[in-house]
Amino acid sequence: MVGEQPARQDVSPAPTALGLSQGALSPEMTAYFAKCEEKLGYVPNVLLAYAHDDAKLQAFATFYNDLMLAPSGLSKLEREMIAVVVSSLNRCYYCLTAHGQAVRQLSGDPVLGEMLVMNYRAAALSPRHRAMLDFAAKMTEASHRLEEEDRQALRAAGFGERDIWDIAAVASFFNMSNRMASAIDMRPNPQYHGASR
Repeated sequence: MVGEQPARQDVSPAPTALGLSQGALSPEMTAYFAKCEEKLGYVPNVLLAYAHDDAKLQAFATFYNDLMLAPSGLSKLEREMIAVVVSSLNRCYYCLTAHGQAVRQLSGDPVLGEMLVMNYRAAALSPRHRAMLDFAAKMTEASHRLEEEDRQALRAAGFGERDIWDIAAVASFFNMSNRMASAIDMRPNPQYHGASR
């Protein structure tokens, strides 16, 4: 009926569609969860999704933190931009919500965050960022068609050899993560939706 409010979505959905219980966590992962609670006010559902197996959780967290937070010729924002573009092409609800929020936060530009989620080609990007995201998009859509000219386009935009490795590694990681998130219906934490807008 006109004027009726739509049914409210569950504000605290289960992290995934699988009925896996949290396993015993190592002291390192227990401390990691506590640090998330302290800094964010919650534990990201992607971590809770892996918490049924401490070894898998630790491997995921270690690899993620190395790719996204360790020193690199790519800024944290650039790595998040890659995550969003790959996730957009794969239509990964979890990663678009979580990493779209990270782009909004790191850039201070909610419009950029939304444009990357919808269609990065519509954004006013620097030649460096256009080349980086074009490469990540081609990796996602047709990696078998990457050629030397694609790597040369990155070099021409100012990326070094290690930077090209890092672009490829971040894009590869999110292609894997997107597929896993979709397969198990990973749900984003509600806090991501309203943050940094």
